[in-house]
Amino acid sequence: IMLHSTLALSLLLIAVSSNLAMAIKKEKRAPQTLSRGWGDEITWVQTYEEGLYQAKKSNKPLMVIHHLEDCQYCQALKKAFAESEEIQEMAQNNFIMLNLMHETTDKNLSPDGQYVPRIMFIDPSLTVRADITGRYSNRLYTYEPQDIPFLIENMKKALRLIQTEL
Repeated sequence: IMLHSTLALSLLLIAVSSNLAMAIKKEKRAPQTLSRGWGDEITWVQTYEEGLYQAKKSNKPLMVIHHLEDCQYCQALKKAFAESEEIQEMAQNNFIMLNLMHETTDKNLSPDGQYVPRIMFIDPSLTVRADITGRYSNRLYTYEPQDIPFLIENMKKALRLIQTEL
């Protein structure tokens, strides 16, 4: 009888601990809902206000990605963005990152309209960089999947501008 209850107890412990391990794993991944597929290793801020605060505090540029879930261009860009090791690495280490599925009240973030996808940079002095644009004159801040190298250059430009201006 003793052996039987020990076995039952150890099975119970195994079941509890594996459930606990799964719960802990889930818990650890929970904040990543903010990534929305743009990069799970990146620490994302939740709001524009929080992004501005963190940019100022950390002296890193803020990168704001405007997108919508049901926009095919956004989905295509997101995939290319998430698959680019160079972008993911820079985003993790050198930027405050925010992706938004709604417009902000800051009109500076939509200088040429409220279209998606749109990627803009704000420097730590909280200046929206209207001078860091994509390749298209009709939608200055849009990028397509094939523009990833260009986006990488713009990320580097955003970092260079901080060094030279502050």
